Amino acid sequence: MPETPPSRPSQQLIRAIGRWSLTALVVNSMIGSGVFGLPSTVAGLIGRFSPLAVLVAGAGMAVIFACFAEVASQFEHAGGPYLYARTAFGRGMGIQMAWMLFLGQVAAPAANANLFVIYLGEFWPHAREPLPRALILTILVGVLAFINVRGVRAGAQVSNLFTAAKLVPLFAVIGMGLFVLHTHPTAVSPGAPSAVATRQWLKALLLLVFTYGGFETALAPMGEAKDPRRDAPFALFTALLVCTALFALIQWVVVGVLPDAAHSERPLADVARIAAGSFGAALVAVGALIAFYGYLSAKVLAMPRVIFALAEQGDFPKAFAAIHPRFHTPYVSILVFAALVWAFALSGEFKWNITLSAVARLVYYGVCCAALPVLRRKQPGTARFHLPAGNLLAAIGVLMCVVLVFQVDFGQSLILLATIAVGLLNWLAVRREREGASS
Repeated sequence: MPETPPSRPSQQLIRAIGRWSLTALVVNSMIGSGVFGLPSTVAGLIGRFSPLAVLVAGAGMAVIFACFAEVASQFEHAGGPYLYARTAFGRGMGIQMAWMLFLGQVAAPAANANLFVIYLGEFWPHAREPLPRALILTILVGVLAFINVRGVRAGAQVSNLFTAAKLVPLFAVIGMGLFVLHTHPTAVSPGAPSAVATRQWLKALLLLVFTYGGFETALAPMGEAKDPRRDAPFALFTALLVCTALFALIQWVVVGVLPDAAHSERPLADVARIAAGSFGAALVAVGALIAFYGYLSAKVLAMPRVIFALAEQGDFPKAFAAIHPRFHTPYVSILVFAALVWAFALSGEFKWNITLSAVARLVYYGVCCAALPVLRRKQPGTARFHLPAGNLLAAIGVLMCVVLVFQVDFGQSLILLATIAVGLLNWLAVRREREGASS
């Protein structure tokens, strides 16, 4: 049975996300638990080389961002990587990428919700006990679900607010760290890459994929963006520049200020404590809470649009395509995604979740890079942004993803294979249903 092309989605959604709100959504989708928790982990792998690793990872991710920019500039409806893969490679691949997206983007916000509770424990020790923890997680996710059901404009405004709020303490940490380095000079030099084993570098780069990742979820609600084909490339490149500078400077001050950065559980708070005492540490702890919740708000805004797009295309039950008659939001998909995040947060663990999320991202990053030359043939002249040497950069992007995927341990590989199996069953069910309907 031949694959059917994606149908044109309904026009009941409201286009309320402007260029700068979309840019803020991309930044908000990228700045989460990674920037607060991973600097010490990366420092433990490659030490003072870690600021250089952040820049190398940023350069590598620029290739993937650029491929996404051209591909995204061809579409104006909800779905993100699911829609791109489905259009380029057919229904089966689209469904597989949707499930990979679910795996990566449910684990990541769940990890952020868990870290929220952990950091809140610094102010209220009972927060980490089972009953208060469950209550806090329910309130965290429930409030965001309520806000987003009531309208995409409200959800975007909340995302904008959190984006601005989370940047303040991060820049404060950078400022305090640079002040300490200026007044107490320390030999902070990235050094030569050959001094660290290649295996350690690859492990560090795999983790940094998590830090730079998440931008793809901001491309999911394009059915509610004002000018998605023009604004998506602008938002992606602007966010990449901001986040690369931010991540590199944070890594620089962490390895420069902390005498044993590799064993710091809260590296940014420890930098602030050295610079400004307990007040500085408390400021960063509050900033971490804002960042974690802001990241969660971005996911609850964007990811339900992928579920909605699947249902609109007939790849999920139609109930998930339901639009609220008053608020014009995909409320069923929002509530289902919020429930999944809540469940993962209750049962998940931070480090395992972020590695799992990074692995899933590498899979759909590679597929979306591969989609670029295919879409150039299938939809010539439709891209609002044309990437120079696009076919070559797409091949480089795919190769990078393949190399990093092979750094994954066996445990995550099993989860990855199970997700692929579920996606295959989903596709077979859809195909059987369509064959029955046509007979």
